[in-house]
Amino acid sequence: MTDAMIAIENLTRRFGPILAVDDVSFSVGKGDVVGLLGPNGAGKSTAMKMVTGFLPPSNGRARICGIDVQERPVAASARFGYLPEGAPSYPDMTPAGFLTFVAELRGLPARRSVAAAAAKTGLDEVMRQPIDTLSKGYRCRVGLAAALLHDPDVLILDEPTDGLDPNQRYQIRRLIEQMAPDKAIIICTHILEEVEAVCSRAIIIARGRLLADDTPAGLAARSASGRLDEVFRAITLDGRHPGAAEA
Repeated sequence: MTDAMIAIENLTRRFGPILAVDDVSFSVGKGDVVGLLGPNGAGKSTAMKMVTGFLPPSNGRARICGIDVQERPVAASARFGYLPEGAPSYPDMTPAGFLTFVAELRGLPARRSVAAAAAKTGLDEVMRQPIDTLSKGYRCRVGLAAALLHDPDVLILDEPTDGLDPNQRYQIRRLIEQMAPDKAIIICTHILEEVEAVCSRAIIIARGRLLADDTPAGLAARSASGRLDEVFRAITLDGRHPGAAEA
């Protein structure tokens, strides 16, 4: 894991008697787009909150570009961009105002970094509109632009296209594909189509445990029908690993 841009080792999180994330380990290198798949309540978002330092682990650790997230949170945060689920922002602000605010908090040259992030995410025509008047797709782009302001090496995107229409999903996926060669990216999602469209690897988590880690095609090949959705159901619902005995 020493060469990984994201290294997750034995990550565990308890909430009282509930084991939300159970001894999860994996790594992500430059150029990888990893789809973190699982049903609702599987522990995906909890795991990503620990990776980004928003939630301390009960055990284990996460490193971003070799930096321990718990030991050096400020240094780690300079190397990753995080888009939480729902792309939270301040709805009464404009994208220009919100992104300038975030840039100043990070100590960035606001005008240049905001202009670059807005151009990359296609926000130029709505920069002066209040965020609460924007479509869900544009609000997602605002959150993504905030994550990209400092041009991070690592991107962690939690449900980046959930609730978007097909055109909006396509636009976000194209942007991820364009950025992928220069970054390590985790997409936390329950949308199988998304993983098949943009991810080089798929990790399946259910009941807090990592149950599979393979390419999307490799996972799909474990099913007689060659369908990822069948493999996903078999693994997450009853713990079977289709094709595992032959692999």
